[in-house]
Amino acid sequence: MALLRGSGCSGGSLWLLVLAAACLLQRAQVKKPVRCPGTCSCTKESIICVGSPGVPRIVPSDISSLLAGGPHLPSLCFVLLNSNSFTVIRDDAFAGLFHLEYLFIEGNKIETISRNAFRGLRDLTHLSLANNQLKALPRDVFSDLDSLIELDLRGNKFECDCKAKWLFLWLKMTNSTVSDVLCIGPADYQDKKLNDVTSFDYECTTTDFVVHQILPYQSVSVDTFNSKNDVYVAIAQPNMENCMVLEWDHIEMNFRSYDNITGQSIVGCKAILIDDQVFVVVAQLFGGSHIYKYDESWTKFVKFQDIEVSRISKPNDIELFQIDSERFFVIADSSKAGLSTVYKWNNKGFYSYQSLHEWFRDTDAEFVDIDGKSHLILSSRSQVPIILQWNKSTKKFVPHGEIPNMEDVLAVKSFKMENTLYITLTRFIGDSRVMKWNSKQFVEIQALPSRGAMTLQPFSFKNNHYLALGSDYTFSQIYQWDNEKKLFRLFKEIYVQAPRSFTAVSTDRRDFFFASSFKGNTQIFEHIIVDLSL
Repeated sequence: MALLRGSGCSGGSLWLLVLAAACLLQRAQVKKPVRCPGTCSCTKESIICVGSPGVPRIVPSDISSLLAGGPHLPSLCFVLLNSNSFTVIRDDAFAGLFHLEYLFIEGNKIETISRNAFRGLRDLTHLSLANNQLKALPRDVFSDLDSLIELDLRGNKFECDCKAKWLFLWLKMTNSTVSDVLCIGPADYQDKKLNDVTSFDYECTTTDFVVHQILPYQSVSVDTFNSKNDVYVAIAQPNMENCMVLEWDHIEMNFRSYDNITGQSIVGCKAILIDDQVFVVVAQLFGGSHIYKYDESWTKFVKFQDIEVSRISKPNDIELFQIDSERFFVIADSSKAGLSTVYKWNNKGFYSYQSLHEWFRDTDAEFVDIDGKSHLILSSRSQVPIILQWNKSTKKFVPHGEIPNMEDVLAVKSFKMENTLYITLTRFIGDSRVMKWNSKQFVEIQALPSRGAMTLQPFSFKNNHYLALGSDYTFSQIYQWDNEKKLFRLFKEIYVQAPRSFTAVSTDRRDFFFASSFKGNTQIFEHIIVDLSL
């Protein structure tokens, strides 16, 4: 195998190997005859190979200098490989040449150099890659060249984008003399010398979502909470009639089973932390809904109280909120016979505090702070979303307005970016919407095609803002906020079968989101930072 691979050899190709001792200072003394390669002609002082497919390796072991070749010789110090047709220099191309000092590979057609091409050349002082077809160099390709004095990259035209960022930084730090590194692009750097660039302004990182863990069961909702420096999630599993509580394992770096609350057709598990107490509201389609409390002595959740069956018939969403120092939660009821109801903590338990309205089949409740005032937005299959405002005098929610022309909204979710309030409206039929509060009303800024959508969830990681749109009919889509265009753009598609919720969870400086599935496995995706300069 050749040390440097080219586009092939023809009859006119010439390998000229001139052997001299002590780096051209003294002629080598051949101690024993060496068999000449079949494609070459050999004399006492040279080997000439015409049309050879590679560099011959049968060479005396005491040769210290080689011109126009590079076999694996520990004492070799000079290699010249000019004016050939090489296109690639692969990993460890010069392995074994521990004392190589001069390496010239000029006037070829080299487009690609592997990251470890020069590995082990710690004595190399001069390297020339001039007049090739290089547009980029792999990161840290020169990391083994501890003795490098001079590097020649003339005659190559580099793309000075993110992949050149490492080279820009290396040029600022190296003590080696480096020729001009000419940029052919992008436009901002065209015809500039990378050596002379004072700052590199490209944002050379992006993000991605990769599958971290698959939970082999179906689910419809996921909630997360922190307790005593540990991270937990509560997963509603109606088909298995469980509320599964998972704990983040700091050693194994995954989520493991911690406790299991059993019930009947559980559709929601919502944790409430009050002082040192942890409660979980378990909403069920049958048998009534209940509240569980974590019991330290039993190291598990035990039933704490029931929620009146007469008020909650078909729970569809649980929303927690706090007004002043008082704690509440509201259950949105989607049946004609039920009542969406607010519950309040009274230091002994949760009691029914306010029924919001009847006969509206509420599908979601969202607590929102609008201009410093507390509001609830209720979405419904039978009317447009209504806005209720907290009355400080009566300490009740009263009708305040609605979001017009938005029928059949399954859910409303709120989020903030740069202190501006936004909401998303999920619609199964028609386009879902992103709206912004303009100090008077919510105005539409973007429509997202969403046929079959059951959830449109906003979430943020490390100043990156996303929307996860889950559909029963197609791939789920993740959108990312484009700060220049002030819109969400499609970022990634993921396959989740019948998605019902997306929940962001952060732990150990790592970020995840759970994708619940009504018909398939529950998936955990990790949000990662991708370095484009690699």
